[in-house]
Amino acid sequence: MRKVFKSTGLISLSIGIIYLWFGALKFFPGLSPAEDLARRTIDHLTLGYLKDPAGIVLLAIIEVLIGLGMLTGYLRRTAIWAAIIHMTLCFTPLIFEPQTIWDSVPFDLTLTGQYIIKNLVILSVLIHLQSKGGK
Repeated sequence: MRKVFKSTGLISLSIGIIYLWFGALKFFPGLSPAEDLARRTIDHLTLGYLKDPAGIVLLAIIEVLIGLGMLTGYLRRTAIWAAIIHMTLCFTPLIFEPQTIWDSVPFDLTLTGQYIIKNLVILSVLIHLQSKGGK
């Protein structure tokens, strides 16, 4: 129990909960507030080859597996790398859909823009965890 209170343990626990929760929501159509954005982003990234609902289900599976890896420690290094890749791809709406990110550039972010920009913190923490060897 003491290890949970070490900073890296607490960080892994926090990120694991976020991934597990957000991923699980995507299994239930209409529950995730990011579902439409995720659907459009998957369509852009796969050039339309990954059709709905397969793309959202695959994303849900990946997010849940990342969450479980972070929470249990099983394949944590793999989970961290998968999360780094996932978080990086989460920034692609900045390129594909800038109109959904800003009301006016560069400071007036929409709620969607805020949702994406806050991922900078998660990405930074994941890179920190990776540099510590996934511990």
